[in-house]
Amino acid sequence: MFSWIFIFWLLQIPKLVSAFTFKISRCYYIITEEFHHEGDFMIGAFFPLHTFYTEKKMPHSTIPYTYLDGYVQYNFKNYQYILALQFAIEEINGNPNLLPNISLGFDFYNVRFTEKDTLMNAGIWLTSHVHKMVFPNYTCGKKKFTAALTGSSWMASAQIGTLLHLFKFPQITFGPYDPLLSDHSQYSSLYQMAPQDTSLTLAIVSLIVHFRWLWVGLILPDDHKGNKILSDFREEMERKRICMAFVKMIPATWTSYFAKFWKNMDETNVIIIYGDIDSLEGLMRNIGQRLLTWIVWVMNTEHHVLEISDYFMLDSFHGSLIFKHHYRENSDFTKFIQTVNPKNYPEDIYLPKLWYYFFKCSFSDINCHVLDNCQTNASLDVLPSHIFDVAMTEESTSIYNGVYALAHSLHEMRLQQLQVQPFENGEGMVFFPWQLNTFLKDIEMRKNRSLYWRQTIDVEYDILNLWNLPKGLGLKVKVGSFSANAPQGQQLSLSEQMIQWPAIFSEIPQSVCSESCQSGFRKVSQEGKAICCYNCTPCAENEISNETAADLVILTAMFLKVPSVLKGVGGLELILDSTPPIHNE
Repeated sequence: MFSWIFIFWLLQIPKLVSAFTFKISRCYYIITEEFHHEGDFMIGAFFPLHTFYTEKKMPHSTIPYTYLDGYVQYNFKNYQYILALQFAIEEINGNPNLLPNISLGFDFYNVRFTEKDTLMNAGIWLTSHVHKMVFPNYTCGKKKFTAALTGSSWMASAQIGTLLHLFKFPQITFGPYDPLLSDHSQYSSLYQMAPQDTSLTLAIVSLIVHFRWLWVGLILPDDHKGNKILSDFREEMERKRICMAFVKMIPATWTSYFAKFWKNMDETNVIIIYGDIDSLEGLMRNIGQRLLTWIVWVMNTEHHVLEISDYFMLDSFHGSLIFKHHYRENSDFTKFIQTVNPKNYPEDIYLPKLWYYFFKCSFSDINCHVLDNCQTNASLDVLPSHIFDVAMTEESTSIYNGVYALAHSLHEMRLQQLQVQPFENGEGMVFFPWQLNTFLKDIEMRKNRSLYWRQTIDVEYDILNLWNLPKGLGLKVKVGSFSANAPQGQQLSLSEQMIQWPAIFSEIPQSVCSESCQSGFRKVSQEGKAICCYNCTPCAENEISNETAADLVILTAMFLKVPSVLKGVGGLELILDSTPPIHNE
């Protein structure tokens, strides 16, 4: 084993050396906050693709919330959002039966996780102003707006939604479903594409019960969703007699919380992590930097590996189990990705960065948007899946469906306008964005699913197993499924032989607070602790325990003259009558 690890380490030396010798061009760090793909009708796309961080926190003397040592950080995993948007638009623009003679386009704006910047970009888009200034109730351009596509966090959608609500401007969200955003008194024209997670706690607890894990930790965001899911987990786990080893709530800013967060993490072998990609980013990054190889992580979101620079073979997330909504795979999307390159989409501000960083192109001396010396066969589909996945994620699927919902709404509105008054003298379709709300509420999606997912809840989950040994492999393998609509006892389906567990385990891990009591011993509860925690003490001389993990022992009443009512395991009443049998002569 040691020699294998040593050989693997030697193989990494050339990569390690190249990482130190490869000098990053200044063009890589130059980025704008927006770009535009023209069309007759425009969609506002607000996606989190890059952010800025500071190491020494040297504040700017005159500009608030700005640092002199600011660095850009790209989240290339999220670039699939733009590709899903582009793919849907190209399909619709090429479909003669949907919006004929009308093309869709989009205005992209980066979401930087600060409310000031998010609202500023939304205001700039609504007013069509190009000089970073916003004039309320006044537009500087003649663009035909349709709707805003927002996500992936509920917070970003809520911030933009507060502004759009004032104008009844249609907003389609692609992040996880959030009950807060369904409040129509606050967000009257907001439509959520993601299905609800009404069966998620049942699905995860069913998996816990299947492997007989009785001692489980929970990590949740400290917000309304975290509190709601905690209540659901408590109810379901108590019903199945599963105990919580601990509950850790992640605050929005958890720097001061960081030191004590990792305490008692070793009390259990199984930890459930619930949350969206944005709320868990800091947590996932810190787990990845630690060697927590004895924990099976059960999650509802896929871990985004942002950077792999340590070249260490072991990974904390290897063996994780991930629950995600079941979607039919879109093979055309994979084919589309193979055709994407900077030359085909010159307006895209991220493709040159991707090609430069992963395919070792060089930036032109004249223009940071032009590349030289590129590989002729460079394509995103050759990148490892932990860097860029060609399979559509849940968020990308919601973006794809959202664009189609919008296109069908525009199509229905256009047909209605033609019936009332045909267009004349080349006059095109004219409408106000708020008029789309009527059609968005009633539109039927592809696969006969309503836009209001609350009425047609997707209750089927795929269970993925993360294979990441050696670190960087990054394979997500489907090992099972859960369907809430299936008959009782058949809801969970697993292929146990396919599951790879964390490297420390050679078989299915166990997770209990106390080991089972052997025959001849009985359980004694530990004061102030959960029912899963107990001590094992020998049975008295007049007691018998012939079952492992017996809750109570059965008193011997063989020679008593009166009936004895005894409590058995599980609350069964055993009535023993010690009256001698009557023998017929």
